[in-house]
Amino acid sequence: MLRNPVSKRSVISILVGLMALAVLATMTLSLMPRLAQADERNGELHVTKNCSAWTLDNGAFCTITSSNLPEIEVGSKVLYAQAPVGCDNGGTTYPCTVPLPTPEGGYISVDSSAVLYVGTGDWAVGRCTLDSTGNSGLCKFSDGIGRLTGFRARVVVSSTDGVNYNWNGTYSFSPVPEREN
Repeated sequence: MLRNPVSKRSVISILVGLMALAVLATMTLSLMPRLAQADERNGELHVTKNCSAWTLDNGAFCTITSSNLPEIEVGSKVLYAQAPVGCDNGGTTYPCTVPLPTPEGGYISVDSSAVLYVGTGDWAVGRCTLDSTGNSGLCKFSDGIGRLTGFRARVVVSSTDGVNYNWNGTYSFSPVPEREN
């Protein structure tokens, strides 16, 4: 009976190589969800803003007074592109005389595009809608640039005094796919 020591070594080497490859594949697959999660952040969002500078004009704004998200700094502005519903100029008293009625007999007082402006090159776009009291509503942000790239948020708006408002809800930062030129 002839023995071929090279063949046994080859078989053992192949088996060890396959086992190492299996271990490496298992480690890589178990890390992939963590790597994907590292690209996406999410959590609760709590912001307060002061609207004492609010006017009934297009471009009115409120100033952020606190935020639990570092990307939204104190002093940032929330700019509103549209005047309150039914207000045709800044001279109209609030609430406006031609509101958008709801089936329940109330009305929508604000329905506006909104820009969360942290600074030059750092802002997000969204939309805010408030009810007839002007003290409760909803804001949703869909994306941004700079530090707010991939930013999404859905917040419930509330106020007890009509000047200071709370945003409470959720946010996420999603990775933005690379664009082709």
